[in-house]
Order: sequence, then structure tokens, then C-alpha cells
Amino acid sequence: MGYCLSLWKTLRRGKYFLLLLLCLSVVAWIAIFSSETVKSQRVFSTTMQTFRKGDVWGNISFWSSLTDCSTSSPVKVDCPEESPLLQGAMKLAFDPSLTLKDVELENKAVTEGQYKPPDCTARQSIAILIPFRNREKHLLYLLHHLHPFLQRQQRHYAIYVIQQAGDATFNRAKLLNVGFLEAQKDYSWGCFIFHDVDLVPENDHNLYKCDKYPRHLVVGRNSTGYKLRYRGYFGGVTALSKDQFDQVNGFSNSYWGWGGEDDDLRVRVELQKMKIIRPPDEVARYTMVFHKRDSGNKINGNRMKMLRQTAQVWRKDGLSSCSYKVLSLERSILYVNVTVDIGEPQLS
Repeated sequence: MGYCLSLWKTLRRGKYFLLLLLCLSVVAWIAIFSSETVKSQRVFSTTMQTFRKGDVWGNISFWSSLTDCSTSSPVKVDCPEESPLLQGAMKLAFDPSLTLKDVELENKAVTEGQYKPPDCTARQSIAILIPFRNREKHLLYLLHHLHPFLQRQQRHYAIYVIQQAGDATFNRAKLLNVGFLEAQKDYSWGCFIFHDVDLVPENDHNLYKCDKYPRHLVVGRNSTGYKLRYRGYFGGVTALSKDQFDQVNGFSNSYWGWGGEDDDLRVRVELQKMKIIRPPDEVARYTMVFHKRDSGNKINGNRMKMLRQTAQVWRKDGLSSCSYKVLSLERSILYVNVTVDIGEPQLS
């Protein structure tokens, strides 16, 4: 009987002990839950205070966390090295009935002569510089073909037409220096294409871009049987980066009339230990729109003598000494027209 009573007391003590453990567990759980609740209330309070203070970035961050990522704007990627839009060699047409309005309607994405690809970021920004005087039909044909040509290459570009005012002897090189200087007032162009108005590219695999070295884009033209005019020829259409053109001090300003300025530029490039590179023969092909030489662009009879002096004068004759006066600057749909007074040749 005494043994049974002792056992009963022991069981009662164990039951109270278990009950005590249960009570302590409940208290601990309540304490933890209360702590987390206080933290949550503090976070919510801080967020609401941010909204009340009008912290826009805080609001954007908050709602962005609640928004599906699929609703965010797509990020533009770089355009591919080779555009998928290229068509290769094309037969060019020069319709006498073509008008400027026709070309404008064909290029609705062009504004003030400038275009950017809509779906990707162009790898280079390019200024096309065209020296000009009294060649309206040639310019129309070039714009008709060149705008879609560059758009298929997915280039960010602008076309500048640099028009020589007056009836003094034409100076192609100085006009190109002017175009280089004026275009930089619009945008930080990294690449410049110096482009004759009467040369139209036939193959869009002839990429208009700048490279490690100056690029000569006219290997052949219809008027020469698509062969290089002569070894060392560096005329017609050339591509130089801003740094390369600065390094050679641009073109000489002294070549009035036809001939010599391209060879002078080649000598400047060679003096800087730069090579001249060309695209493959089969793509670097141009159609020259035939015309008679105008009276204001007679052959420069002094060009060979001047070429022999290039190494001595290039540092002081070029961009650094290019003086001119802008008479007007007009931003049409297809190009920027810069009309300039570049003076007249000095009598020697």
C-alpha cells in the first residue's frame, strides 16, 4: 500500500512538469510572433513614409517589385557586325522623272538628313560629307540610292552637303575640311565618309564604316572597267575616323580645280605610317553618273609640283588653317545643306 501511494505522487509531479514545459513553449512562441509582427509593422511604416514624402525613386522601386518583368521596356542591343538586311549587288536605276519629293517619301525615317536604326544600337556614328556645286541631278540620284543603302547597313548616319558659293574655281578638298568642322558642331561623329556626288555604290556589302586604318571604298567604277584607276589611288569615296583625319591635319586647302588633293591626302596618311585598306574588289564597285567637266573645275596644272611639297607643308596647310564663312545652313529632310564662302585662289 505504501509503495502504491509513493508511485502516485511521482506521477502527479511528472504531470505538473509536463504541463509547465507546455506553458513555457506557448509563451516563447508568442514572444517570437510578436517580435516579427513589430518588424513587419516598422517596414510597412517606413514604406508609407517614403510615399508620403514623395520620393519618386522609392515609389518606382516599390511598384517595380510588384510588376511582372515582362512589362518592362526592352533594352536595345548592339547591331550585328553584318546586317541581316544586306542585299548584295544591285542594278542601279537613274530615272529622269525622279523628284526630291519621291526620295523623301521613300525615307520617312530620315529627319534632317539623319537616321538611326530602330531595333538596335549602331556600332558607329557616321557623317557623310559631299562637296557640291551645281550638280542637283547627281545629288538627287545619290540620295535616292545612298539612304536605303546605309539603312540596310544599320548605320547611324547624317548626310551633309557642303556647297561652294560663288563662281570661283572649285575646291573640293577645302569643302571637305569645312564639312568635317561643321558636322562636329551637330554631333560627336566618330567616322567620316568623304563622298563625291557622282559616285553611287552598287553593293551594300561595301560597308561604310571606319577601321583601324583609313579605308578607300572605290576599287572600281563603270567608267574604268571596274579596275583601280592607278596604283595608290585614294579618291572618290574614302573613310577616316575623326582621330585619323585630325592626325593628318585633314586635306590641303590649296588645291583649286580638279586633281591632286586625293594624292596629297594619301601622302599625309603614309607620313603618319598608316596603311590604306580596301574592301574586296567584287563589292567595292560604283556607278559613275556621267557628266561634262564644268568650267569652274578646270584641271589643276600645279598639282604635281604641289604634291612634292606635301611633306614640308602638311602641318600648316589643312584643318588648322581652314578659313571660311558660313552663308547659310538649311536642314532639309534628306540632308543638311551648308553653303559657304571659301574665298578664291591666291595669285602666285
